[in-house]
Amino acid sequence: MNRVFYHGSRRMSVIGCLLLCVFVIMLIPLRVHAANVNDIGITDNSGNNRTVINDPGTAEDSGDLRELNVANNLTVTYQDGEGNLSGTLRILITLTLIALAPMIVIMMTSFTRILIVMHFVRSALGTQSAPPNQVLIGLSLFLTFFIMNPVITQINDTAVKPFEAGEISQSEFLDTAIQPLRGFMYGQTQTKDVRLFLDIAGIETVEEVDDIPTRCLVPAFIISELRTAFIIGFLIYIPFIVIDMVVASTLMSMGMMMLPPTTISMPFKILLFVLADGWSLVIGNLVKTFY
Repeated sequence: MNRVFYHGSRRMSVIGCLLLCVFVIMLIPLRVHAANVNDIGITDNSGNNRTVINDPGTAEDSGDLRELNVANNLTVTYQDGEGNLSGTLRILITLTLIALAPMIVIMMTSFTRILIVMHFVRSALGTQSAPPNQVLIGLSLFLTFFIMNPVITQINDTAVKPFEAGEISQSEFLDTAIQPLRGFMYGQTQTKDVRLFLDIAGIETVEEVDDIPTRCLVPAFIISELRTAFIIGFLIYIPFIVIDMVVASTLMSMGMMMLPPTTISMPFKILLFVLADGWSLVIGNLVKTFY
């Protein structure tokens, strides 16, 4: 009975919230302004107001085509009088970057290697949810910003600022902005991984780094990052496996067959990790692998 009453009250609350939202939307004044032909001030030979400047079929060039109908033109301001991007275009670019940010951070930065190594550390310690995923992801993001700071600064100086000043076009901005990321990825990518995707793409010879397509460099970089992260994770596991083996052998020799070895070994692993200042060692050496 209580459950039925709970679901009924919850349904009524949802319906009440929807009605309140509809009521608030109805209170907002919506005004649509149409083009007034009287304001345009265009008259035909008979003295009647109209929006069409020239009769159909009288256009001779592109300038005349743009002036056929002044009431249906759409104008997008690219730059203001001071050479900066307009506010609307800034919002559009910002929203686009926000939508693409997760893919760029995961696939083209150091985030993947750091996060995988952090998960290996937690698994090696034997703790199920300490530190939690939110902490590991937040730590990985801040470490990524720290490692990628020179690349971000270079992109801002060579691409973003000239583009905002109107010194370079959009295509030049994209080509210039991708170069620091390509340099970072190529420095962390193994040659055999690049060669693998070049062979798949049918590209036989590459003379310079700039000749490697980005579509081949990005997956090669991800494979190299996964390989490096798993190698680091294996090295982290070794001392903790030794502790597990010692504890399991000790329990077996004492005849305590029913006691799980992980229950006894986990406090010793945490103690070893704390005494060795494990977080400083792991994070410090992990960051140094990118330099």
